[in-house]
Amino acid sequence: MQNHAHDLLGREEVQHLLDNLAKIAPKLVEGLVPDTVPLGTVQKVLQNLLQENIPIRDIRTISEAIAEQAARNPDPEAITAATRMALAHSIVQHINGTQPDLPIITLDPELEQILLKTLQASGEGGASLEPGLAENMHKNLQDVAQRQEMSGEAAILVVQAGLRGWISRFIRHAIPGLHVLSYNEIPDDKQIRIVANVGR
Repeated sequence: MQNHAHDLLGREEVQHLLDNLAKIAPKLVEGLVPDTVPLGTVQKVLQNLLQENIPIRDIRTISEAIAEQAARNPDPEAITAATRMALAHSIVQHINGTQPDLPIITLDPELEQILLKTLQASGEGGASLEPGLAENMHKNLQDVAQRQEMSGEAAILVVQAGLRGWISRFIRHAIPGLHVLSYNEIPDDKQIRIVANVGR
């Protein structure tokens, strides 16, 4: 059920969430749909969050982030990224509980640069990632994620914001236990502990 929550969230369900929010924050909802964004965009952002197992209970914070970002950039992916930043505390708590520090996996800077250049050259699809590189990266991430899970800790990969969405899609089905965050989604008051660095 949880894995398919994003598929089950239709326009009616989104409207129902907004109707409930309107009871406590009428002005926010009034100015949001359709004045700032169409209902379909709100639905897409909520689906994006659910697809990465992010709870959408805090619909007020989500709606405020959508309204703020949509005024600058109406693209659902950009709005989703801004909404994730607004939800940073609850995302980290959802993944890592109340642990004082956050165990993170990082990518080697050289690998990050290669991925960023590849993405810029081929667009969000990242279609031209060299097969050998993709395979190695995939295997290395899988190994590290398994080690983390066996040690009883969350497997969290932290990457540059420009790579987060693509990497998340790249590993979503094959390494479902690996959470992908961007550096700007880590709350300032959270101590990080690097547990692994993945290279080429």
